[in-house]
Amino acid sequence: MDMTSARWRKSTYSGSNGGSCVEVADNLTGVVLVRDTKDRDGGTLTFTPTSWASFVGLAKESAPRG
Repeated sequence: MDMTSARWRKSTYSGSNGGSCVEVADNLTGVVLVRDTKDRDGGTLTFTPTSWASFVGLAKESAPRG
């Protein structure tokens, strides 16, 4: 898969202390890519847009409310 045009952004759910951060690229057709900001060359998870939307929706439902 050619990921050269992926536009990575830090997840809004990532902490600002430098740990537990992920980046998401959702600008490619038919896929959403996810990687660890501490190990950008260590591998990338690939999701369908539908699967990613389901995951994000469940994560939002499960997030602690302040």
